[in-house]
Amino acid sequence: MAGEKHILIIDDEENLRHMLALLLARQGYQADTAADGHEGLRRAREKVYDFVLCDIRMPEMDGKAFLARALEERVPSAIIMMSAYGTVDTAVECLKMGAYDFISKPFKKDEIVMVLKKAEERERLKEENSRLRRVVAGKAAFRGIISRNSAMEEIFGQIRKVADLKTTVLILGESGTGKELVARAIHESGIRAVKPFVAVNCGAIPENLLESELFGHVRGAFTDASGDKSGLFEQADNGTLFLDEIGEMPPALQVKLLRVLQEEEIRRVGAASSRKVNVRVISATSRDLETDVRAGRFREDLFFRLNVFSIQLPPLRERVEDIPLLAEHFMAKYAEDMQRPPKRIAPDAMRSLMACNWPGNIRELENVIERGMILCEGDCLSAACLPGGIREVASPQVSPMDEDLSIKKAEEAIERDLIRKALARTGGNRTQAARILEISHRSLLYKLKEFGIE
Repeated sequence: MAGEKHILIIDDEENLRHMLALLLARQGYQADTAADGHEGLRRAREKVYDFVLCDIRMPEMDGKAFLARALEERVPSAIIMMSAYGTVDTAVECLKMGAYDFISKPFKKDEIVMVLKKAEERERLKEENSRLRRVVAGKAAFRGIISRNSAMEEIFGQIRKVADLKTTVLILGESGTGKELVARAIHESGIRAVKPFVAVNCGAIPENLLESELFGHVRGAFTDASGDKSGLFEQADNGTLFLDEIGEMPPALQVKLLRVLQEEEIRRVGAASSRKVNVRVISATSRDLETDVRAGRFREDLFFRLNVFSIQLPPLRERVEDIPLLAEHFMAKYAEDMQRPPKRIAPDAMRSLMACNWPGNIRELENVIERGMILCEGDCLSAACLPGGIREVASPQVSPMDEDLSIKKAEEAIERDLIRKALARTGGNRTQAARILEISHRSLLYKLKEFGIE
């Protein structure tokens, strides 16, 4: 509340400092003052302030210079600039630098109070969003991966077992299932966590540049090689190199990668000698590498070298119970990013999300939530805020000749379908199915009897 807020007033005009200090004290703020930017920085280093009111035009160190230093030193206060004498352009520059707001002199007493109240509300929302994200993530999170799916829990166990080893790991899964998150979780769970984690998408770099990117080059190795350059293997020395979309690696480089994995040394392009590297390699692909091996598109010996330990990530359609958790996580994330109040997901929207097949997996779900947050007004994300294709998935397929437009029957059809899917997913385990559906076991038994589901 206002009585707990500390504020620093920086202005070279003594009368203005005194007036603002009295005004804000009446509003419940504890106010300190400084006559210039240097004194303001000293005070901000000695004490944590919720807000700083800083004039732009001052001798010695002006407001813009103070702001730059405060941001550089990560002063945690919300900084509000006070502008006068045609310094509005400078105030706008300060906003771009990272100031919270500015107010033009001369100002009315109510104006400064309003600006501070608005700043208070924004900081409260930021903290609420951060708290919500911590709560959501804390429900079922492992190294940033949110899940309560039994298959994912097994994967968490596999990550723990392999984390401290140098064993190569191959992560398999559809696009958007979170393969890089798993790679990072392996790195951060093991003894290499304090060393570099370097990631590269093998399909995103042109073939003629990929070798230099991975292994580096020496000056004069090719036309644009104006100097020596270390490659990603050297940058990841003693740490982890994540080779995403390894299936896209051209055949010529597959041979060189195999040699690096076997010999644990790399040779920069154009170099006469090799150098040792200590790198843990994790690779990932959405392709069927075994099929590629049989078709001659991927080297069998490299496949076996990469596939010492494999992790198969399930698609989101097989993790239906995770959809509410992930949706809430992304809602909290984008509420904070967009500086908006936390929102809840309406039942009709959640039914649509749960019923969708999600061919783009978690990445697609995140995009849908971000879009919904942009379109959504009020404190609730409804089905109307979702893309039409996702809304239609949850709608029962009604024949044009069918005149029964009962909303109640449509909702019953959706409930019946979700219950059957949950039972199928859990092998008929009603307790687990109730948890997935987020209803009580007793409610599930009642609905099974009501819908005649065995």
